[in-house]
Amino acid sequence: MMELRGLPVANSLTEAFKLRINQLKLGGITPKLSVIRIGNNEDDISYERSIIKKFSSLDAVAEVTGLPYDVRQETIEAVIKKMNNDNNVHGILLFRPFPEHLSYEKIKSVINGDKDVDCMSQTNMARLFSGEKNGYPPCTAQAVMEILDYYKVDLAGKKAVIVGRSLVVGKPLGILLLEKNATVTICHSKTKNLPEECRRADILIACAGSANMITREFTNPSQIVIDVGINVEEGRLCGDVKYDDVADYVQAITPVPGGVGTVTTIELLKHTIISAERYNAVVRI
Repeated sequence: MMELRGLPVANSLTEAFKLRINQLKLGGITPKLSVIRIGNNEDDISYERSIIKKFSSLDAVAEVTGLPYDVRQETIEAVIKKMNNDNNVHGILLFRPFPEHLSYEKIKSVINGDKDVDCMSQTNMARLFSGEKNGYPPCTAQAVMEILDYYKVDLAGKKAVIVGRSLVVGKPLGILLLEKNATVTICHSKTKNLPEECRRADILIACAGSANMITREFTNPSQIVIDVGINVEEGRLCGDVKYDDVADYVQAITPVPGGVGTVTTIELLKHTIISAERYNAVVRI
């Protein structure tokens, strides 16, 4: 079994980004991400710390705006509009899910698609599904593709099965895999004979948000397994794949933690850098 760890992927990308950030700084430009957090969810706070740490380590800026859980709709829309109009802000990220009293549809229609670095807006979703290259795919879905590319997994003609159909990972990831000429099947909780569908896959991607749901019966010995899930079970972090049951049986697998999540933050930085380059007409070196 080969373990597909995220750190080598992240390190490889980081080295390339250093050069691009330095080029921006020569023109007096610092890539900046504005993060909006609603409430004080511990997972959100932990994630924002990792974002700030990664950005600051490369002389980029990640700034957090914390809003109360009972924030009014017009208040959050005003905050987003201010960021849209700030030329020093190159990326905007909103932590999800939102409190039930807020309109997700209205919020995603307010964010500027050119600064929407995690594909929340309808503009970027349309760009993704229509095959345009000037948008930003969801960072987690893009992180999966970076891992497959780094480890030289040839996707052309391969059968890829995705377990999970969310707009955050499953559906966008299907589009990205299709662009690499994979044959894609998207499964979900209503899929009949789910273990059998998964066993047929050359590449199995678990992103259903259900702890340890993928066991050995879902896999085959020649399979590459990508675990996108991040769950807490009995006080321990785990994925959607029951790692100890599957790892010694399949060809390759990503661990949790240490897999896809490690690359996701780097993708966020990548999209922010691209946005800064576009906004300031900087030619990549």
